[in-house]
Amino acid sequence: MRLKRKTIDGIIFQVNSMVVIDAKGAVVGRLGARIAKLLLAGQQVEIINADSAVMVGTLSVAREKYLSRRHQKNKRTPEDSPVWPRRPHLLLRRMLRGMLPHKSQRGRDAYARLRVSSGATEGAKTLKITEASSEAKHGLFTLAELCKELGGKSN
Repeated sequence: MRLKRKTIDGIIFQVNSMVVIDAKGAVVGRLGARIAKLLLAGQQVEIINADSAVMVGTLSVAREKYLSRRHQKNKRTPEDSPVWPRRPHLLLRRMLRGMLPHKSQRGRDAYARLRVSSGATEGAKTLKITEASSEAKHGLFTLAELCKELGGKSN
């Protein structure tokens, strides 16, 4: 029996197999664009070391941006307001949801194929996406640092 293979961004994947991606040192936006493409193509994706993913910019500006998003409330029914998590792996998952068409069935199915964890798994063969790596030495902060500023707990 031959395995079905698919090429996405120059990387060959087996269809319906789990792809484990290490997010350590990867820029969140660039990483998310590649992962969204994989998810929409039907690939199952697991992201490890989500707390070590980095964002470009200053921490104070990002903190104010996400704090203002956390305080937005629907006046009529505050329970229906958007929820922005304070834990790194859940925040990365929420950011990736914004890169998917999550209101359609195709997007919901793609979002269900995504798994995100803060720690590393032992002995798993991981994939580093080189296009998402960060070369800059200044103006970077990790998701763990951002979540700590937002009042979240670190693992």
